[in-house]
Amino acid sequence: MSRGKYYDPEIERMSRKEIRQLQNERLRWQIRRCLAKSEFYGEKFRKAGLKAAHIRTVDDLVHVPVVTKQELREEQIKHAPFGRYTVAPAKDWRELHPSTGTTGTPVNTIWSEKDVENITEVTARTMYSFGVRPGDVVQNGFSYGLWVAGMSTHYAAKRLDCFVIPIGASMTGRQIDYMLNPGSTVLLCTPSFALYIAENLRERGISPQQLKLRLGSFGGEGGTETAATRRKIEEGLGIDAYDYYGLAEIAPTFASECAAKAGLHWAEDHYVIEIINPETMERCAEGEMGVLVITHLTREATPMLRYWTNDYARYDPSRCSCGRTHARSVGGILGRADDMVIYRGAKFYPVQVEKVVRSYKELGDEFIIELTRDEKAYTDVCTVVCECLKPQEDKQTFRRRLQKALKEELMVTPEIRIENFGTLERTTFKAKRIVDKRK
Repeated sequence: MSRGKYYDPEIERMSRKEIRQLQNERLRWQIRRCLAKSEFYGEKFRKAGLKAAHIRTVDDLVHVPVVTKQELREEQIKHAPFGRYTVAPAKDWRELHPSTGTTGTPVNTIWSEKDVENITEVTARTMYSFGVRPGDVVQNGFSYGLWVAGMSTHYAAKRLDCFVIPIGASMTGRQIDYMLNPGSTVLLCTPSFALYIAENLRERGISPQQLKLRLGSFGGEGGTETAATRRKIEEGLGIDAYDYYGLAEIAPTFASECAAKAGLHWAEDHYVIEIINPETMERCAEGEMGVLVITHLTREATPMLRYWTNDYARYDPSRCSCGRTHARSVGGILGRADDMVIYRGAKFYPVQVEKVVRSYKELGDEFIIELTRDEKAYTDVCTVVCECLKPQEDKQTFRRRLQKALKEELMVTPEIRIENFGTLERTTFKAKRIVDKRK
């Protein structure tokens, strides 16, 4: 099937008025069923003094209490195994997918048959928007099984009539072998894994020009939204690299860049996107940074009403140069609230350290932020640990230069430790950037 420039032009080019009308209709449906079938949401609404009739439009959502991941964890402990926010009956359940992350107990989410269909359709739409086409050889380097990303991108690639290599997030050597023969054209994986594959290509003496790869989309963790990281992936693999975003509690892929690379397009026909000031709990102005809060409009099994993601983003409803009308987060995901480091009064995020470290060709791609306690001085110590890619004639001079650049970015001066290349742990999954040894 020939689709032209857009996967679904009727949806992707809706007017802002049409998008809001569709959202309002679907929101009313979702609110009614959540209150009728979920005691979890029933309790939250009663405590807030709300009824279904009070929530008629997207603007009314501001009155609904947010849902946090910790709430969901506690709910599943008290009402094992799936909590009381599961709305669809058990006969409609088709897949179970727990949340992932570097800390905390996983939260189980369930997909119905219709949920699988919607997730597949939205994921196919996002993949098409950054250039995946029928006949592409898609090397799926996301983990399969319980993690949501592998399955959804597999389903979507098949829907786009692609040839899928379901290799998953392992076997780095085999990843490269398949890139050479049969010759993958699209790579999907985490940014950390993409950099690791590029590193292994260099070690094997294989030039990106020997590959057929032309593009890749990278998510599951931050990275591609940072210019320095994107550039390293693109140069290391010889491709165009695109950012994508998803959450296990919401959907594996519901926002991605288009070919214009002008921010993450939200799939607003299936989700209400709010950007909230965490101090005032009010909505931010268009384009301002705040915490991303998401409401499911079409999810059947485990719908989320105002899910507090802890991720920082923006909401820009202006029309993109690609012609799509769904709002964007320009700059992608801008950090996680629970990844914030507070050091000597300054607040910063790993993505800021990443921006600096990966701008130096002398350094490898890996880094960690190590937090320790100086018991004698009664102070915390923050050390940025990275790897030397090329021998430095004067390590002290280079260390001072790096420290100065980090100070300018972070507004505080961290300690610097430069290890030999290969010292830090590599990962095919989500990289853990903060190592807190103070506990």
